[in-house]
This record gives sequence, C-alpha cells and structure tokens, in this order.
Amino acid sequence: MFTGLIQQVGTVERISFGAMAELWVRAFAGQVLEPGESIAIDGACLTAAEVTPQAFKVEASPETLRRTTIGSLQPGGKVNLERAMALGDRLGGHLVLGHVDAVGQILSIREEGGSRLIAFSLPPSLAPLFVEKGSVAVDGISLTVNELGVDRFLVAIIPETLKRTTLGGKSVGSRVNLEADLIGKYIARLYALGRGGEASAGISGEVLSAAGFERGAGR
Repeated sequence: MFTGLIQQVGTVERISFGAMAELWVRAFAGQVLEPGESIAIDGACLTAAEVTPQAFKVEASPETLRRTTIGSLQPGGKVNLERAMALGDRLGGHLVLGHVDAVGQILSIREEGGSRLIAFSLPPSLAPLFVEKGSVAVDGISLTVNELGVDRFLVAIIPETLKRTTLGGKSVGSRVNLEADLIGKYIARLYALGRGGEASAGISGEVLSAAGFERGAGR
C-alpha cells in the first residue's frame, strides 16, 4: 500500500527483456532497502529483487509490461519512487495500491496562476470510477481531479510537485500510468454485482439518479 507522495526521483540504469523484464534503478542511496520489499515505480508496485548501496533491481512480468509504461523506460530516464507505507504513517495523499489500471496520455498543458494545468486522456473503462474533486494516481502521484469530461480529466500541479516528481519534464503526448481511487473501485464493483452487471458499465448518471442521488446535490 502506498500514499501517492513521491519520496524520490530515481534514474534507470539499465533494462533488459527476457521471460521477465529486469530493471535497475539508481536511488535511495544511504537508505536500507530490503530484498523483497515493495517499491512503486511510476505508480506500479514492484518487488526489490536485488539491492546494492546505490541501486536496486526489480522484475516485471509480461502483464505488467502490457498494462503500464514500464516497458518503454530507457536507461537514463527518470522515474517516481515510493517505498511501501508502514502502519502508523501519515496518509498525506490517498490510498494507492500500486496496481495500474490503464495508461493515459497528456492531451494539453497550460499555466494558470502559478500552477500547471494538465489534461489527461481518460480510458472508457476508468471513466465510471472518476469524480470531480476525487483522487487519482498519475505515475504514482496522488492528485485531485479538478475537472472531468467524458474522455479526459484535468489536474492542477503546484510548483512543489513539479519539482519533486517527473511531471515537470512531461510534454503533450507523454504516456502515464493511471490508477483510479480505491474506494471508487469497490463501490462500483459492489453496485455492479448487486445489479448483475460489470463494474465498468454499472455506474452512469441515470443509474445514480435511479438510486436516489440528485445531480448537483450538496453544491
């Protein structure tokens, strides 16, 4: 389990592909990493297979390569890193599993009032799980959905986040890992099972109205 608060930006030293992809990342110098511990790399939860004082190695399965951007990393590239949270840690972001749901793409970038507004594509399978002012993990970063459209969502990035993560170096067209909010996933799943349908197709404006939720309520 993670919080979506990036602890460090690491550098990819090398990556090789075989039955499993092997990725060496230079980071956490001076910290004691344990073989077997979980580390989120750009939001994907992976296991430290080998550890040195300056770097660590993880292995990624074909499924991970299919569902994330890990397979497109190159030596010298930068990645967001977060070690798994411990019980009792402050939860400054939101609950993040490190299980990437889909890959999105940056559609636009603009500056506004000291923040950077970034619009991302929203895959249809994830759209029912997003709400305005809800949480989303983008490349492992806990962010708030400022605006939500049918096929896109917008977030506002403060300078501190741009400085401490890889988002500051992203451009239009860059691909990112997306993880929908954990609570939204379970609500959609339970509701869909109750109706005998699929979670991704079970929630809509009409369904919510039928369940007694009024649009605009609480504003």
